[in-house]
Amino acid sequence: MNKKLILISSLSFLALMSVLRIVNAATIPTATLDKETYLAGQTGSISVSVYNDKSEKIRVTELSATINYYYADRTIYVQKFFTGTTLPDEIPAGQTKTYQISLSLPTNIASGFTNLAIETKTDIWHTPDERWTTSDRPTYQLKLYIESPYKQLYESSQGELNEQEATNQSLSSMMSVFAATTLVFASAAAFLGFFVFARKARLAQPQP
Repeated sequence: MNKKLILISSLSFLALMSVLRIVNAATIPTATLDKETYLAGQTGSISVSVYNDKSEKIRVTELSATINYYYADRTIYVQKFFTGTTLPDEIPAGQTKTYQISLSLPTNIASGFTNLAIETKTDIWHTPDERWTTSDRPTYQLKLYIESPYKQLYESSQGELNEQEATNQSLSSMMSVFAATTLVFASAAAFLGFFVFARKARLAQPQP
């Protein structure tokens, strides 16, 4: 009986170790968005790094980003985006590769934060059998921020207002310069007219 228990325990331990070896075959150390904030209807991209921490090569068979978001009417929608890289793609032992995932947001997406779940599926090369075996599926969580369209309109109107104020200030400065220039020319013309008039008056006087 004890021998059977020892055998079962040993087999269970070996199975657990085998699972642990598979689970740690690959990781996603980093995933970054190309913008800090997005607007409804915008496109973007995610850079995802996949690291092979095993002594055997692995291959990426699928890489995706799943977004759970609300429409403006609060309806929940789930969409999945995939990498444009041709898969499967091999990663040598101890190496890291970076992939791009393009995303496109709906025009009526609600503003605020939403979750992005990055997931990759991998196979690992099993040298004794010379074949690929299914490995782990590492994940990574990201937060994506959708900016409010009202803020966009406000900033746009503020920009137009600032531009209009700058234009008005420029026109005001030009009018001030024009008025000053006109005053100078008018003063010069008046002085010249007075000088000419005085000279003519002297010439018109009878000589003694």
